[in-house]
Amino acid sequence: MRAVVVDDQAMIRAGFSALLSAQEGVEVVGQAADGAEAVRVVAEVRPDVVLMDVRMPVLDGLEATRQILAAGLDPSPKVLVLTTFDVDDYVFSALQAGASGFLLKDATPETLVEAVRTVVAGDQLLAPAVTRRLVEHFVATRRPAVQVPAAVADLTPREREVLVCVARGLSNTEIAAELFIAEQTTKTHVSRILGKLGLRDRVQAVVLGYEIGLVSPGR
Repeated sequence: MRAVVVDDQAMIRAGFSALLSAQEGVEVVGQAADGAEAVRVVAEVRPDVVLMDVRMPVLDGLEATRQILAAGLDPSPKVLVLTTFDVDDYVFSALQAGASGFLLKDATPETLVEAVRTVVAGDQLLAPAVTRRLVEHFVATRRPAVQVPAAVADLTPREREVLVCVARGLSNTEIAAELFIAEQTTKTHVSRILGKLGLRDRVQAVVLGYEIGLVSPGR
């Protein structure tokens, strides 16, 4: 697993890099001190995951995330947003831009390592309680005007049920238990939903679910 660490504070970059490098099967292949440098480094080294700070000079983490994910790199790296703020104006926009997860910088080292592995695996939404709270907060306060994609009508009744569960932040195991279906069947439904709706991952499914009203803040 190849990682790039992006943060404007040298000590934080060094600390995260040392922590990840000490893990079996993880290699830190690049660092960047601002978003513009991050875009260049990611294009050069093609990592599996980018740990992205939010507030940085030259180019912030939000725009850097957009540019990295719009570059069409193959494979496309996962972006894990890191910040010291539990409520940050950039976070919801970063999720909309395609970031695969969100984590506070005061998380434990074990949580950070697990978060990186989870994001790279792409199996489930990272830190659902935290991410869901942020999504709820910004949807409730800003209410972006989003037209319901026509492809939503192509979902089967079961796929729509699964999408609602995904938007609530449930894992595949939790969805399977709630809908009384096999976990492998759940994975198949999720994969088909993402394909039909043209979504990058489960995070975008959560954002879409809130934006088009499949789930509501606080419910």
